[in-house]
Amino acid sequence: MLRRLAAFFTLIMRQCIPDAYLFAILLTFLLCILALVFTPTGFFQLVQTWGDGIYGIVAFAMQMILMLVTGHALALTPAVKRILVGIASFAKTPVTAGMIVVLFSGICCWLNWAFGLIVGGLLALEIAKRNPKVDFAYLIAAAYSGFVCWHMGPSGSIPLAIATPKHAQNFIEQTTGVTVPIGQSVFQAFNLVPALLIILSLPLLFALIHPRPEDTVSLPAETKDDLTKADETVPRPTHPTLADRIDHSYSINLIFSALGVTYLVWHFRTRGFDLNLNVVTFTFFIAGVILHGKPIHYVRAVETAIKGAGGIALQFPLYGGIQGIMMGTGLVTVVAGWFAAISSPETFYLFQFWAGGIINMFIPSGGGQWAAQGPITLEAARLMGLDATRSAMMVAWGDQWTNMIQPFWALPLLGLAKLSARHVMGYTTMTLLWSGLILSVSALLMGLGVF
Repeated sequence: MLRRLAAFFTLIMRQCIPDAYLFAILLTFLLCILALVFTPTGFFQLVQTWGDGIYGIVAFAMQMILMLVTGHALALTPAVKRILVGIASFAKTPVTAGMIVVLFSGICCWLNWAFGLIVGGLLALEIAKRNPKVDFAYLIAAAYSGFVCWHMGPSGSIPLAIATPKHAQNFIEQTTGVTVPIGQSVFQAFNLVPALLIILSLPLLFALIHPRPEDTVSLPAETKDDLTKADETVPRPTHPTLADRIDHSYSINLIFSALGVTYLVWHFRTRGFDLNLNVVTFTFFIAGVILHGKPIHYVRAVETAIKGAGGIALQFPLYGGIQGIMMGTGLVTVVAGWFAAISSPETFYLFQFWAGGIINMFIPSGGGQWAAQGPITLEAARLMGLDATRSAMMVAWGDQWTNMIQPFWALPLLGLAKLSARHVMGYTTMTLLWSGLILSVSALLMGLGVF
């Protein structure tokens, strides 16, 4: 039954879902109509908020691109690739291949979303090279499905924001005067239990939705060729010039890496566990420099990694414009207000989770969504006498959940695999339904006082 349902969604998605770039444009059109209907915004004000949003997200877009590129470059290091080859050797059958990929991706995405997103995709590609009978789109969908729990982990934008003193988006500190360490958000039972349930049950789901042999899509030949090239290192010339010696110098790499490690030690000793986006990116960068050994090897890894960030570079401004409309016209307040208005103390967490899922379709950036929805959710929670931390995490849950049908964050994987969103969204729709059930029940149990 589940296999037939997955096949149905796959058929629908392949026929109806446009390229991710066009998906963003169509979302823009839809949001313009909704803003004109449900808010007092005029057309020219709407256009202004859209244009301001496009340019207002440039700095954040660069942060995200750097995190993805440095995470991808780290995943391309020989040490990480040896681990991937070892894990891939356990994928003896097409079904176990999907189970291994989604489990590994889920664990890694929970630990750090950028690293997990890329390393899960690279594991899928490694398995596809070894086992041509595995459905390629199914493996990439399994890698992306692990992303459904990223915001429940220690790299989540919202847990980090509310844990950082004087952070611009620490709305809990701004209203209560206290910060919330990640031990009181990420590592609490209400968050850990559903995260574990999702991570451990997704392999079973993917075992049940594996496509029939006659529907299998093999690894494209050009993708296999690119992967083979990416595995090649840069040989040192027999008669190196001064420039060649510098390119291949372990000493220069070691000295430069020591500077980075020294900074990180100083940062964590003086500022505590301040794991913000910039520090995570810097950690990826220095770790990649160290593990690649030679400067020229890291350069080549970044050249490979930057190709997967092209789609995000193109579409981030579009989603910046969408975010501008949502916030500038007050539409996000209207949507969040609808859910707050129909909530009771027992259903508040559930409805805020659902609201977060809807808003994420238009603002797929976790930080951007928190900036838009966070103050509304926390104010409603305060008026109802409910826990601010749990309310904040409901926005985080909603943000991660509908990524399974919002192709924005799938772009790095799709770039690696040379696939389009329509190839994987049928499978990830099944992830959406299953994880949504777990998260909805968990949110309702919170409202009933079980957690």
